[in-house]
Amino acid sequence: MQIEPNARRRSVSGHIYIKTNRAKGPAWYMRVRLPHGGEERKLIGPVWTGTGRTPDGYFTKRTAQAVLDARLTDLRRGVGIPPRTGATFHDAAEHWYVHRAEHEGWKPSTRRDYRSALDRHLLPAFGDTRLEAITTDLIEQWRTERLADKKGGITPRTAAKLVTIIGSIYEQARKTYKLTTPNPARDVSRIRLRYNPEKFTFYMPVEVHALVRAAESPPSEKPLTEEAVIAAKQDGAIYLTAAFTGCRLGELLALRIRDIDFEAQSIRVFSSVDIAEGVGTPKSGRGRTVPMVNDVAEVLARVLQRDRFVGPDDFVFVGMDGRYLDGSALRRRYRAAQRRAKLQPIRFHDLRHTFGSLAITQAESVRELQDWMGHADARTTARYVHYKPRRSEARRLGQAFRVEQPKPTQEQPRNERDGTVELSP
Repeated sequence: MQIEPNARRRSVSGHIYIKTNRAKGPAWYMRVRLPHGGEERKLIGPVWTGTGRTPDGYFTKRTAQAVLDARLTDLRRGVGIPPRTGATFHDAAEHWYVHRAEHEGWKPSTRRDYRSALDRHLLPAFGDTRLEAITTDLIEQWRTERLADKKGGITPRTAAKLVTIIGSIYEQARKTYKLTTPNPARDVSRIRLRYNPEKFTFYMPVEVHALVRAAESPPSEKPLTEEAVIAAKQDGAIYLTAAFTGCRLGELLALRIRDIDFEAQSIRVFSSVDIAEGVGTPKSGRGRTVPMVNDVAEVLARVLQRDRFVGPDDFVFVGMDGRYLDGSALRRRYRAAQRRAKLQPIRFHDLRHTFGSLAITQAESVRELQDWMGHADARTTARYVHYKPRRSEARRLGQAFRVEQPKPTQEQPRNERDGTVELSP
């Protein structure tokens, strides 16, 4: 889709419409096409559908149209035209990126993510266009085309994320450039994203142990050296720890010996390894404590039975040089272990989903699981609720459908002569 970067003065037009999904009831709005690009959408007032004289502050279709006509007349005379900022979308996007990264302390992975969204998607489409010239319709047209593109298109989730970024850029532009036109992303129709639990892949405990065994026995034409055996067992320990603690790969690589508390049966997650920046904070920006089950405690105890790199500041999973492991090489070994174990190929990150899907069966609440996994938003944790067993709920609910059976009464002896019942004294 080609967007005209600097549209010339154009004819002014507009229309009125009713918004019904308002807490205060339906209201008239007007949508106006501005002479130098962009549009404005303004509230006119509440709708009057009754008979007789219209109450003050209410509008019929005729009086709402009169308000629109007055606004169009002013604009055609050059009155009340919002001042142009002179800024392009590129200017606003770059300022937004720098300001938000510094103000919110974005992690390196977040900076890369947003940088990619701008460079791959938004700047090529809107970069040279003036801020005032980008409209809701323009954004929706671009989104529709990208979603329909089978080769280089985007997914619905990515589309929703990109529209959110555009909205954030415009909100920042209102402060930076004194932009007066409405945020065009605000009225873009929302894509309803649905989570499909049937497509959620994870391993069962028996499969995790099969993966560990495969990792600990890599194929080799020659007998493995002692170092290779230790490295293979360490890989197996990493996979099991990932699946039974829910730690992310970067968090596992950054674990230090002081973070393992065998007595308290817990692992403290304070750091994470970024592929470009090295050791930093976890994704949520704050630490957490994860319960350490016996299987994890046993493999970690074996890993730490080594001759060197055993100080409290040393890494738990360590390379030959004492530094943290190469995450890319570890993923390659992980995929090879999957193939040897003949398991379905799931991502390393899906070991974290394995933890969430299994842990929800024992967590006392979604909030508890949220704390274990370090999710900033409870809605992210809620995806695992599908796997929570309902045995106790079923027992309690069963009481509502229970039918009381009448108790059997003891039959009284009868008089053989006249059939009367002889009552017990």
